[in-house]
Amino acid sequence: MKILTRIFSFYYFGFKNMRLGRSLWLVIIVKLFIIFGILKVFIYDNSLHKLYATQEEKSQFITHNLKNY
Repeated sequence: MKILTRIFSFYYFGFKNMRLGRSLWLVIIVKLFIIFGILKVFIYDNSLHKLYATQEEKSQFITHNLKNY
């Protein structure tokens, strides 16, 4: 547990003392939101589980949709 605290404090104080630290964290958070929030809603829709039984059919559907946009 002590090593986790040391690792956390290393990164915390490292980014705190940087000028761009807050901006970098903001970029990271925005990218994660886009990846897990927006893309999950539009690409990995839950209806795929209802429409297609196998993973291959789902991947073909997604590939087809991505190529058409």
